[in-house]
Amino acid sequence: MLKDNFIDTIAAIATPVGESGIGIVRISGKEALPIADKIFVSKDGKAPSTFKTYTTHYGFIVNPLACYPVIPLKEKNGQTGKRANGSTSSPSREPSRAKSRDRQTEIIDEVILTVMRAPKSYTKENIVEINCHGGIVALRRVLDLVLENGCRLAEPGEFTKRAFLNGRIDLAQAEAVLDIIKAKTDSALKVGIEQLKGTLSREINKIRNKLLEALVVLEANIDFPEEEINPVELTSIRRGLKEANNDLTGIINTFHFGRVLREGLNVVICGRPNVGKSSLLNALLKQERSIVTPIPGTTRDTIEEIIDIKGIPIRIVDTAGILEPRDLIEKKAIQRTKKYIDTADLVILLFDASQRISKGDQILIKKLKQKTVLAVINKIDLRQKVEREKIIKIFGRIIDISAKKLKNLNLLEDAISNLVYNGKLSSSESVLVTNLRHIQALKKTEKLVADALDSLDNRLSFEFIAQDIKDALGYIDELLGKKFSEDLLDKIFSEFCIGK
Repeated sequence: MLKDNFIDTIAAIATPVGESGIGIVRISGKEALPIADKIFVSKDGKAPSTFKTYTTHYGFIVNPLACYPVIPLKEKNGQTGKRANGSTSSPSREPSRAKSRDRQTEIIDEVILTVMRAPKSYTKENIVEINCHGGIVALRRVLDLVLENGCRLAEPGEFTKRAFLNGRIDLAQAEAVLDIIKAKTDSALKVGIEQLKGTLSREINKIRNKLLEALVVLEANIDFPEEEINPVELTSIRRGLKEANNDLTGIINTFHFGRVLREGLNVVICGRPNVGKSSLLNALLKQERSIVTPIPGTTRDTIEEIIDIKGIPIRIVDTAGILEPRDLIEKKAIQRTKKYIDTADLVILLFDASQRISKGDQILIKKLKQKTVLAVINKIDLRQKVEREKIIKIFGRIIDISAKKLKNLNLLEDAISNLVYNGKLSSSESVLVTNLRHIQALKKTEKLVADALDSLDNRLSFEFIAQDIKDALGYIDELLGKKFSEDLLDKIFSEFCIGK
């Protein structure tokens, strides 16, 4: 059923909507070149169907259905004259029939056209990309013209879906395309590129091969029970299953960091009024994002931004420091602050070095008992009054900064980074699990392999062990896309933009 849709040639705008120097209309399918022949006039007069693959050509997109006749008009003396624009004219203005060679074609845009022939293209189909001017009107006119001449509009992610279904990439690689598009930091981009290259898929395929080797020996014994498995073969099966289990555990352990790279770490700055929350946000952003005044309660709502700290995308929120609302607006602000704290991965609890621990500080400390907290003392450039020992006793450590003077911000960034990496991973890790679907499949696989090992150690029937391995292989095959349902593909590719 999925393959039936491949008879269609598809097209879409592959660049963001808006004004830009260049915008791209992408066409994929068996009719891509014939359609380009209809609407593209090259400078050298050649048709796109004659172009070599991976070549680009200058010319014009024209509307073949909108041709305007050049109308010769008779002069009084029977001769035809010419207007300044090149058309003929005469005072009598009596039109005569125009010849086909005297017809002018409507030009839509001046473009560069690129041809990529199957099977060496993104979709393994013929692809034509039209580089237009980036205005929405020009792009829309070109796309409409392509659709009028035999294409249909692509569905979300359909170009990448075709790349998967045509065997150019597996399903894990296809999902990596979305990771690359959504990458918020260089580290996230690097991991996405590694997955698109197949780094994760190769590691998973190694595990798959180990499981297959064990299954072949087990099923041979099940089919021919008179030929018993010798101790050497049993040792080999156990070793293969153990290695597969260890490899799975290692990959699964990367998910915490992988998820952070993909989705970002949710960090909330909180503290009582006037401790410097907005100043800290501005300092980390290196720009004036929040209004800063000496008046307590200046920030009456949450302010959210994304920053890059040592390759980690941080979704950081400056919250209102209001503890007792004075009006409905402040009540709403407190509710929103509570919501952000509840969903935060990390809370930066800010104290004022120039003030003793207040009742407001104590209220916040109690509210954050179940959260991961970094205790930060701000305004260390002022006279110290805060009871540091009390804070250390509660949180184990403190970080001294001056947001106003931009002092020791690197220590805060290091602390955030260490919490993410947890001393086990580095930003150079290439094999990372970033996708929730992948981690769910890998955890199920790991459990089944562990069950198979347990059954082997307890000398249970080989049928039980073989079934566990088969089920484990099923989850791996779903992850890689060796087997899939149409609903699964629809769910995955619905997250893509139409042009990808």
